[in-house]
Amino acid sequence: MADCVYLKFFVIEHQRHDGQPLYQWLLRRAAQLGLPGGSAFRAVAGYGRHRVLHEAHFYELAGELPMEVVFVADRADADRLVAEVGAAGLSLFHYRMPAESGVTGGH
Repeated sequence: MADCVYLKFFVIEHQRHDGQPLYQWLLRRAAQLGLPGGSAFRAVAGYGRHRVLHEAHFYELAGELPMEVVFVADRADADRLVAEVGAAGLSLFHYRMPAESGVTGGH
């Protein structure tokens, strides 16, 4: 996959869709669409379009932290995933950047 995009969605840990955590739904839906892989990362702190700051503290209840769900995929697959998210009625901030990917070594 030489010409591809880096696609990132931002969600809040506690968000749910279709009976499961939203980050999990995104990863599963991407796998069903044939994207080659994805990962979810929990942030230490962050705020979004609603300007509410969420920070990780040892006493904070779980579920309020921002998360990033990322994919590297060809442009057509990324377009299909973004369209699926919209068709599911979800309004998620995301961005895409041109990327180049490959695998090191000869294995």
